[in-house]
Amino acid sequence: MIDSNLIDLESNYLKAIAQPTRLRILYFLKDGEKCACEIIPRMKEDQSNISRHLTHMRDMGILESRREGVSIYYRIKDKRIFNLLSIVDEMVKAGIKEKAHMIRVLA
Repeated sequence: MIDSNLIDLESNYLKAIAQPTRLRILYFLKDGEKCACEIIPRMKEDQSNISRHLTHMRDMGILESRREGVSIYYRIKDKRIFNLLSIVDEMVKAGIKEKAHMIRVLA
């Protein structure tokens, strides 16, 4: 049996990325560090909302940040997160194909 504390930690980590804006931020940061001043306009949402998402992902250990003057730069802490997202992509696509096949069979 897996330790329930570990399950809670896993659940919190997955919740931290299980939100469309946060996923968009992750994909935007995939190719490297970016200033919050670049991230915020790209997300086309309220600055305070994006700042909360960035802070939450940093606090969860998904992102790292550094300050340079008045600018804050964010980067992905562990690129293996994209391995996880790739597996999710494969599962989602397989589910779509299965549903499409069932629709064709039933039609």
